[in-house]
Amino acid sequence: MSSLAWHCLHHSELDTATLYELLALRTQVFVVEQNCPYLETDGQDLVGDTCHLLARDESGLVGYLRLLDPQRMDGEVVIGRVVIAERARGTGLGHRLMEQALLECHQRWPGVPVYLSAQAHLQGY
Repeated sequence: MSSLAWHCLHHSELDTATLYELLALRTQVFVVEQNCPYLETDGQDLVGDTCHLLARDESGLVGYLRLLDPQRMDGEVVIGRVVIAERARGTGLGHRLMEQALLECHQRWPGVPVYLSAQAHLQGY
């Protein structure tokens, strides 16, 4: 995998194109590929101190996850919506994304517990 650029953006820093891009990736993976017919937008993307961690390569967005505001989540940072673009799967990006997420959590919210809300194959984190 080529070099990655990491961006952890507070929801207030998201421009329209970036928001569209991350929602498109989430919908492609969760709704289309995994055949989970539910409303992908849940009202938590643009509230409180919610942040969005993006991994980009020269082709665009290849990895993403969301860090939910601990003030709104019973005192825990909740990592969710973990997604890797199909073209980047099998490269170790998922592991790198989780490592970067934990670094961001500890920098932004030191000492606050971190909870992973994701599917079963991510339980090892």
